[in-house]
Amino acid sequence: APGTMSGSNSEEPQPSQAAEDGQQEAEQDWAAAKAFYDNQVTQRVRPPKPQNAITVAVSSRALFNLVEEQRIYEEQGLEKYVEYQQNNENVILKPGPAFYFVKALERVNARLLELYPDDEERFDIVLMTNNHAQVGVRLINSINHYGLTIERFCMTGGESPIGYLTAYLTNLYLSADCDKVQEAIEAGIASATMFTANKDVVYSDTQLRVAFDGDAVIFSDESEQIFKQQGLDRFFEHEQLNENKPLAQGPLKGFLEDLGKLQKKFYAKNERLNCPIRTYLVTARSAASSGARVLKTLRSWGLEIDEALFLAGAPKGPVLVKIHPHIFFDDQMFHIEGAQKLGTIAAHVPYGIAQMHQKST
Repeated sequence: APGTMSGSNSEEPQPSQAAEDGQQEAEQDWAAAKAFYDNQVTQRVRPPKPQNAITVAVSSRALFNLVEEQRIYEEQGLEKYVEYQQNNENVILKPGPAFYFVKALERVNARLLELYPDDEERFDIVLMTNNHAQVGVRLINSINHYGLTIERFCMTGGESPIGYLTAYLTNLYLSADCDKVQEAIEAGIASATMFTANKDVVYSDTQLRVAFDGDAVIFSDESEQIFKQQGLDRFFEHEQLNENKPLAQGPLKGFLEDLGKLQKKFYAKNERLNCPIRTYLVTARSAASSGARVLKTLRSWGLEIDEALFLAGAPKGPVLVKIHPHIFFDDQMFHIEGAQKLGTIAAHVPYGIAQMHQKST
């Protein structure tokens, strides 16, 4: 289900009558709102229903470069920060770490709308920020300046956005605030902390490229635990013994699944060679010793990955330079920092045993 990390094989509790009534009421509310807006004449594409959309929630500090504004907030307080934002509301914000990823999502949407004009299964970008509403005008001006299609805003005025993420059926949450990301992960929402690359690079403007680490990102940290606690040889032995037992899913498995669903829409229209989405597995695992289990797990899930790179412990940065992904998800800051240095936009997924080791060092 969108917004959750529960596996498809787990037993789902039967919804109560109250929950069913609430869902029916929500559907009626949505239908009434949609009927009202459908009667308004507009050239803009309407946002899809959350039940149909792949909802990507992005914080303002992930979407735009707000480093200077954040410094003012931390050093001078909220009132000075709001005053600064209002005084500069016609000054367009520069792109932040999630900006080019969002642009790429919107290009995929444009292609989907050409092929499936009445289908709502596409990306819906939501600006989910704990900013105060007084800052909204500057954010709106910047979004319009860049021609982004972000119709849904959630400005929580300092409150945690996690409850809203759940209400919006969020499939992926990107933020510059590691505490909020940790809170979202614990609530079962696929989430990552965005980091700006240290170099400017050119990103593909025709293809969304998403790179994933394997363990503790697409897959659970089960194997990572063996490696951390018992060493590399025991890890290899464990993986070979369990080669035919699928790994449990990790926090980003659902988002890889979402990308796969959209890819199949293009394949169905004979657009496989011209598909605007490409996925990459970039893992420190070695292929011969521990790669088969990974590939068999993906197969058991019915998921395809376009390229799988098994690096056998070699640094990931140089390979990522070749790929030029719009975003690279990894659970270890060591790999995030290596990717950053060489110009890759990286997103840290705070999940699994690696986090305990990072906190203790």
